Parts: sequence; structure tokens; C-alpha cells
Amino acid sequence: MSNKKNIPIKRNPWAWIPTLYFAQGLPYVAVMTISVIMYKRLGMSNTDIALYTGWLGLPWVIKPFWSPFVDIIKTKRWWVLIMQWVIAIALAGIAFTIPTSWWVQLTFAVFMLMGFASATHDIAADGFYMLALTEHEQSLFVGIRSTFYRIATVVGQGLLVILAGVVEMNSGLDPVRIDISADPNANAIVAEMPTIPEEDINNSDDIHFVTSATTINTSVKAASSAQMGDSTLAFADYNKTISDSINNANIANGFYIPDPKFTKDDKLVFQETTDFKLDSASWQKDHFVYYGKDPNGSTITTLDDKLTKKEEEKSGLENWIATTFPDKFKEKKSDDKASNFAVVAVRLNKQPKAGEEYILNIANDKGSTDIKATQTRFVFNDKNWDKPAYIYFSIDNKIKEKVSSSFIGTSGNIPLAWAIVFVVLSIFFLIIALYHTWAMPKPAVDANQEKKNAKEIALGFLDTFKTFFTKFPVWQTVAAILFMLFYRFPEAQLTKIIMPFLVDPLDKGGLALSTSQVGIVYGTVGIIGLTIGGIIGGILAAKGGLKKWLHPMAWSMSLTCLTFIYLSFTQDQSFLTINICVFIEQFGYGFGFTAYMLYLIYYSEGKYKTAHYAICTGFMALSMMMGMIAGWLEDLIGYQNFFIWTMICCLFTIGAALIIKVDPSFGLKEKSEESES
Repeated sequence: MSNKKNIPIKRNPWAWIPTLYFAQGLPYVAVMTISVIMYKRLGMSNTDIALYTGWLGLPWVIKPFWSPFVDIIKTKRWWVLIMQWVIAIALAGIAFTIPTSWWVQLTFAVFMLMGFASATHDIAADGFYMLALTEHEQSLFVGIRSTFYRIATVVGQGLLVILAGVVEMNSGLDPVRIDISADPNANAIVAEMPTIPEEDINNSDDIHFVTSATTINTSVKAASSAQMGDSTLAFADYNKTISDSINNANIANGFYIPDPKFTKDDKLVFQETTDFKLDSASWQKDHFVYYGKDPNGSTITTLDDKLTKKEEEKSGLENWIATTFPDKFKEKKSDDKASNFAVVAVRLNKQPKAGEEYILNIANDKGSTDIKATQTRFVFNDKNWDKPAYIYFSIDNKIKEKVSSSFIGTSGNIPLAWAIVFVVLSIFFLIIALYHTWAMPKPAVDANQEKKNAKEIALGFLDTFKTFFTKFPVWQTVAAILFMLFYRFPEAQLTKIIMPFLVDPLDKGGLALSTSQVGIVYGTVGIIGLTIGGIIGGILAAKGGLKKWLHPMAWSMSLTCLTFIYLSFTQDQSFLTINICVFIEQFGYGFGFTAYMLYLIYYSEGKYKTAHYAICTGFMALSMMMGMIAGWLEDLIGYQNFFIWTMICCLFTIGAALIIKVDPSFGLKEKSEESES
């Protein structure tokens, strides 16, 4: 009877491999990808997003330094289960820290903790995979583990982001709905600044939004001129005057904060007597309010002063970059002289509680994308609730037939939406940890690995790194490290900016997609393209070898970045076009990434193969951390110049592929089959 108890239980690999690698993928996606879209939806600047999430890659960079201890302390199975419990607790921690006033610092700290737990889980899971399976089973299930890791990516970047979007849509106040139609055959209609009559505001009802109009019928044609007070202006000047007045009023009333980017400590301070009368006599006047105090305590009397001080804070390098590569977006928009427009005012019917905010997000719900809301995020609070926020809709002058667009404004509880996402993830990891306690086998080789003393561990640890850097000639080692660091340099930056670009409003150069739309575009369609590209890349590499396909894959990784240059310059809001562009870029990335992963395997061959592969993945993670400069750079030069910059960085990808040396037979299917026999 006792002998029976000591016989290890043999579990079918299908019972634990899919769930183990699904669980391995989710925390990485949460730390490196979901965090980006969450921080963006919570109002963080692109500079801060790229910096914070860039540092979150640190655990995967330095994991080779503690991977030996996973070998000598306890078992791989023990580490897997403990890390899943730690990840579950960390995910719950994020959910509970999002609503706090210190949410940036607290969520970053918990994300970092989860990153270390996830990196340790990776080490233990990969080691357990090799110990629990025979070589034949390892080969058989390598595709299965990769597939379920990709499925985790789809769920994380796709379904969970969509879930956040659904919660945003269905929480908060009743949605604002605005229908706009534009007819190219109608006589030119000149839009004016709307008002909201007091009789339309019912303070006795529950708090809700009130709009100046829910339906607008206008013309595509722009008038040749328009009357403003006693003056007659060319329509282009009239359009710009209203656009500037709207922007000034919305900024001054605190509905959104303008560029340059403000820090967390820059808070709007309102005077009780602030009032804006944008009538025919005051169209072209500055409508600024007292804004607050700078960090030194000196009073800033106008918003222009605040902006000037922010500009003066730029370093010499920042000023040189901003001057040499100016953001042409706003200049381009101001030159758009032939477009008509429409304006809708929106406000709250009653005052919210002190400190309570309602963030109104405007999105194109259905219909033509030729009518666009240029600013799509407005913050309402107890100080500006009775002021109108003005929504400016541009109308494309190339419209050839009557079109209609339906816009929906949601004010869902964004912190609640993301808290729910992380609660769901936490519950999943609690369940998966309990399940793996039963499902994961207990291989004798895991429990009976040879234990070494401290001296042997130290010598082995040093020898691991020594052999890594001396297995090839010096020039080949240097070329290999440069390849590991710079092959993904463009993509490292691009991944930090893609989602902010998709979310940002049109007037900031973005595509103004909703959270759910981002989940579909980047988290579902994009991941499908990435997976298909990787599969095709693997098949071709197996037939022709890594050396044959290395350069075509490098070019694939590079040229597909052009899709974002197209999107940034055209701001094409066609959902189909955006999906196609993201699919192409992610397909090219997946296809090109195959060469990178195969080279890491190639370089790791020989003694200490597992440890050397861990070191290679550390360099890979370090290469992705280099993307933390992306947000700072984009803030200086704008999306259009930034995507051009990523194309220039593709020279690093091509150059890195040219300098490395690869055995022509490596990766060929025939060689793999011979080694198995």
C-alpha cells in the first residue's frame, strides 16, 4: 500500500499544458499591454505611459540572475503554484488600488511585483515542462503551448479590453446621442455657437447631460464668408475663430487640459466668478482664467503664462528635437480651409458632489466616418458642471452624397471598469492555482534533482555566464548581442504608442477609437495577424532554414510599419481600414519575429542550453525596455513624425540582420528529423 502511494501520478499532458501556458501568457499581457491601455483610459500622458510600462519589463530582463535559485530551492511544481497564488493576489491588489488617489504609484508597484512573479513563473513552468515530459512529448506539445500562450494574448488584449469597454458603456450617466447628417446638395449652412436654454434644464431630475441639439442637418458646402458681430469674415477665418474659441473655452473651463503635457501636480483652480460669454462681440478675445501656482509658488495669471512656463522647462535636447522635427499635425489642420463644421454644446443639469467627476467620451457609433468629432474626452466636475462643453464636428469637403453619422457619448466609471477586469483576472488565477494543484503531475525527477552546495552553485552560476560570452569569437558575440538588442528596436517603440494612437482624439492626431474597438482591433484582429505571421514564418524557416529567411523576415518586420504612417497622415476612421492596417503590421511583425526567436535558440545551443536561452530572453526583454523613450519622443514631435522615426529605426533591424552569422543548415526540417532519429 505504501509503495502505491509513492508511485508518481502520471497526468495526461493535455490536462495541464494548455492551462499552464494560458496562465503563463496572461500576466505578461496584463503587465506589458493591458496596463498601457488602462493608463491611457485613466488619463496618463504618452510620456508617462511609455516610461512606466517600459520599466515594467525589468523583471524579464534580469530573470537569468535568479533562475538558478529556482533550480535548487524546492521543486519547479512548487514554484509554479506559489507564483500563481502571488499573481492572483497582485491582480486583486491592482483592482483595489485603481480607485485610490495614489493609483499611479500603487498600481505601478503592484504591476512590478506581478512582473517578478510572472518572470519566475516562466522559469519554473518552462523547467517543469522539460522535466515532466519525454523528449518526444516535448516536441509534440511545443505547438500546443505556443498556441495557448497566443490565446492568452487574445483574451488579454482582446476580450478583457472589450469587457472594460462594455462596463464603461453601461455604467455612469445615460449616454449622450447626437445624429449629424451632411448633404452636398444643400445650400451652404453657417454653424454658430449654440446655447442651452435654461428651460431645457431640469434640476429636479437625476443628474444627466443636457445638449443643445440631438439632431443636426447641415451642408457639406462651406459658405464663402460669414458674419461675426459687425464684421464679415472669410469662412476659413470664421471657422478658425470659432474653433479657437471653442478650444480656449473648453480648456479654461477645465473640460480638458491642453498641450504641453501637464504633470500630476498641475491642477485647475477656478474663481467662483468665472464666466464666459462667447457672443458676437467677444469671439476673438482670449477667454482665460486664473490657473493656479507654479511649483515655485509664483502666481500664474493666464493660461498662456502656464503654457509658456511649461515650454521653458524643456531641456536643450527637447527644444532641439521639437524645433527640428515640429509636429505638423495642428498646422495641417489649421490649413484645412474648405471644410464645413457643426457644434454641439453639452453640460450637466445639476451639480455633482464635491470631488466627483464625470468623464464624457464621444465616439462614432455608426454611420459615415467623414464627419468627425475632433475632441472626444471632456471632464465634468462640481466646478464646471454649469458651463457648456463644446463639441466641434468637422465635415469632410469631399463628401459626394448625403451621409449621416451617429455619435454616442458615454460617461462610464473608467476606474470601475478596469477594477472589474483585474478582479476577473484575479479570480481566474485563484481557480487555475487550485486546478493545477490537482492537475500538474509530480515527476520524480523534479523532486529528486541533484542538490548542490553553495560553492558549486556559485561556480556553476559564473561558468554559465562565462560560457555564454565565450562560446563564439568576440566579433560574433558582439554582433549577436547587438542583434538581440536592436532587431526589435522599432517595434519596442511602436508597441508603446499604438494603443494611445488608437485612443487619442482626432485633434491630437489619434483615431478616437473606443475601448471596445481597441480590444477588437489590436487585441483580436492584430493578434490573429501576429499568430498567422508566426505560423507561416515557422513553416518557411523549417523548409529553407533560418539563414535563407533571415533577411526577408527583417524586411517584413520593417516595411509593415508603413501602415501607421498611412493612418497617422490620413486619420482614416474606417473601422475596416484600421483593422486591415493593424493586421498587416502585426502579420509582418509575427513573420519577422520568427527569425529572432530562432536565432536565440541557435545561439543557446550547447552546454547550459536552458540557462543561455534565459540570458538571451533577458537581452530580448532589455530591447523592449528601450521603447520607454517612445512616449517622450511622441509628445515632442507628434504621431506623424514619430511613425516616420520608427521607419528610420528599421535601419537597426536590417543592419542587425546583416552582421550576424548563422549556420546555413540551422532550422532545416531535415536536420531536425535526423536528430530525432
